[in-house]
Amino acid sequence: KTVVHAHDEQNVCKVGDKVEIMETRPLSKMKRWRIVRVLEQATVVGA
Repeated sequence: KTVVHAHDEQNVCKVGDKVEIMETRPLSKMKRWRIVRVLEQATVVGA
């Protein structure tokens, strides 16, 4: 499990989602990755 800063253009990801990412040109100071697709959505417990 690794935490990286990735660009989510459509704003579809939530904290805890498992996603596929690909390396891209620098988009900001920390973002060097782009989200390709969501593999598994995080489960909501309690709330």
